[in-house]
Amino acid sequence: MKSPEEIKTIAKKTIINESTAIHNLTEYIDNDFAKAVEMIFNGKGRVVITGIGKSAIIAGKITATLNSTGTPAIFMHAADAIHGDLGIIKQEDILICISKSGNTPEIKVLVPLIRNMGNTIIGVVSDTDSYLAKKAQLVLKATVYKEACPNNLAPTSSTTAQMVIGDALAVCLLECRGFTEEDFARFHPGGHLGKKLYMRVGDFHLEERLPKVKINDSIKKVIFEISSKRLGATAVMENSEELTGIITDGDLRRMLENHISLENLTAKHIMSPNPKTIDINALAVDAFDKMKQNNITQLLVLNNRKYVGIIHIHDILKEGIV
Repeated sequence: MKSPEEIKTIAKKTIINESTAIHNLTEYIDNDFAKAVEMIFNGKGRVVITGIGKSAIIAGKITATLNSTGTPAIFMHAADAIHGDLGIIKQEDILICISKSGNTPEIKVLVPLIRNMGNTIIGVVSDTDSYLAKKAQLVLKATVYKEACPNNLAPTSSTTAQMVIGDALAVCLLECRGFTEEDFARFHPGGHLGKKLYMRVGDFHLEERLPKVKINDSIKKVIFEISSKRLGATAVMENSEELTGIITDGDLRRMLENHISLENLTAKHIMSPNPKTIDINALAVDAFDKMKQNNITQLLVLNNRKYVGIIHIHDILKEGIV
């Protein structure tokens, strides 16, 4: 067993070796890479990505990245392809074949079949003198001279390089498409990321919690309204429609500190004018950011300038948006 210091040294060396391999890839971004981006961007079909062994795992990841950023893609295992899965490929599809050596038996069988079908083959390969590099119409060079593995055997730096080439391809296509946050949200509707990108203030049940008092209402009524709605605040209305202020728990505490008698006090005496508001169609994460910037825990929600409820910071946290 290695000592803790030796383990840390090995880990750091691995990271340095792989980062160097990635940095060197910048030298291999050439006209073939640019043509591949243009071809996929202008293509009418899908991108079919294939590989064998560890390269197949990387192919699956690149497939997922392309799909999530607006480029339709499917994964096809190279071994399964020559046993029936070639039926996945349609006439207008573009094939990306990933292989470090470019000389594996499955690749040598698969590539001629794809060429006979008339589909374009883009090779992602380390060995530019390989069978795949010579037979592919375009070659994306994921050249790595040494694995991070001390025996130079286990795919480490090479699979990292393949993934980075795939990410570079996806980001170029993303930018070419003008892919926006709204587009991204459509493909990621679930989980923390999806909620952050699509959940809006109006998605909370604002109509069920609409605390409000009139400007001349008594303090007793103010306290009752804040307590019953459990949002720590109430809107103050000039009339039934016009928003004029807000009263929070903090305002009530300050009132008790500053006034001996509460008998003649009304909402207008303790409210804060010009309350912070947010539009009902704003993203919930923007509401959170506004609360954070102003060091408050709730915002009054407006729909066409009409007060329609309160969104509380706890609502956003409960949904797991941040």
